[in-house]
This record gives sequence, C-alpha cells and structure tokens, in this order.
Amino acid sequence: MAAGFFDAPVHALARGLIGCSLLYEGRGGVIVETESYDRDDPACHAFRGLTPRTEVMFGPPGRAYVYLSYGIHALLNIVAEPEGHAAAVLIRALEPTVGIEEIRKRRPGHADQQLCSGPGRLTTALGIGLEENGAEIDRQPFEVLGRDGAWSVVEVHEAPRIGITKGVDLPWRFSAAGNRFVSRPHPW
Repeated sequence: MAAGFFDAPVHALARGLIGCSLLYEGRGGVIVETESYDRDDPACHAFRGLTPRTEVMFGPPGRAYVYLSYGIHALLNIVAEPEGHAAAVLIRALEPTVGIEEIRKRRPGHADQQLCSGPGRLTTALGIGLEENGAEIDRQPFEVLGRDGAWSVVEVHEAPRIGITKGVDLPWRFSAAGNRFVSRPHPW
C-alpha cells in the first residue's frame, strides 16, 4: 500500500479496506467486512484512555492491534489516523483466495464461506496470534494489497456494528454488498 494509506480517518479507512487483500504468511484473501472504532466511541478500547492494552492504538498508523476477545480469540485490527489519535479498524471477514488448503487445515470441517467469516475465525484460519500486536501491517509476515480486477469497484454496505454492547446504533460496519463471505448476521 502507498505510504500514508493507513494515516486516514478511521471510518474512511474501514470503508477503503473493503476489496483490498490481506495476507499473513502468504495466506489470506480479500477483505469483505470491517468495523471502525475511534477514541470518542464508547465501544472503543481506547475510550477510557491510554493503558498498556491500548498503547498500540495510540501509536503510528498501519500497526496491527491484536487483542484477546473473551479469553478465546485473537482479533486483528489495523491502527488508523495520526499517532496519538487512538483509532482502529477491526477486520471482520475475508473471502479466502490465497493458501486456501492451509486455511482449510486450520478450520477443518467448515464450508469455504465460513473459513474467515468472523474476526475470530479469520485469525484462526490465518494463524494470527497475540505476538503480532504492534507489528507493521504492510511488512512481512503481513501484506496488504490494493483493490484490483473485479474488486476495483465494489459497492460497500454500511450497517450498525455487531458483537458489542455500546455504540450499537452507529453505522460503522462496512461490507462488500451481497458477498457470501461476510459474517452473520448479514447486514442486508
């Protein structure tokens, strides 16, 4: 990605990532769903300020903010906006396109559309763990590629976020309209 791509308003970045590709250790796919969180949002981890857990969110844009959700799943976010602003984009779902056999081995018994359809499923399928917290998202083992081909123009659907208890009415869930790899409940 171009220098400065991640140094953008968090909601614009969340929308702009739809149709881009995310790879981790050479496997991944097209981002089809994201959610955005900023410091003034009560659902954002940084809402109460700087803590050891949220330090990465206050850092430079383009870093991975990986945290443990409910003690079970590591979730991947990409830090947005200038350093000190504390905003991040949750990567909710991918349409797997690269390294699918390895992804299937990590999520055996699941249909392809369920391999990466949810933030916990996605990190399990790609093998992303807490050790990646703070890593640069545009350097190995990560790679983010811009939209191309059929994805160069994609209709992005906006809806309220899911899986949270605060700020639930805010329309900051972004998805590729009609894409079957989006997590449930489908926003359309």
